[in-house]
Amino acid sequence: MSVNAYILIQTEVGKAADVAREIAEIDGVTTAEDVTGPYDVIVRAEARNVDELGKLVVAKVQAVAGITRTLTCPVVHI
Repeated sequence: MSVNAYILIQTEVGKAADVAREIAEIDGVTTAEDVTGPYDVIVRAEARNVDELGKLVVAKVQAVAGITRTLTCPVVHI
């Protein structure tokens, strides 16, 4: 069973569209959209397990230029 998560991203001013476009190309990202509100980009990602999700966020997503902060919200099924 895979792990899904939403990653809420804050970017530098004027960088949301560029960040969303670049993140959309990362393996494991299913969607990346620029939005309005307290966050600038919302990403849906999928990984085989929590460890792989962490590696995806830290090594790939947070490496994208223009990101100032991320918040990862794993999807739970209650």
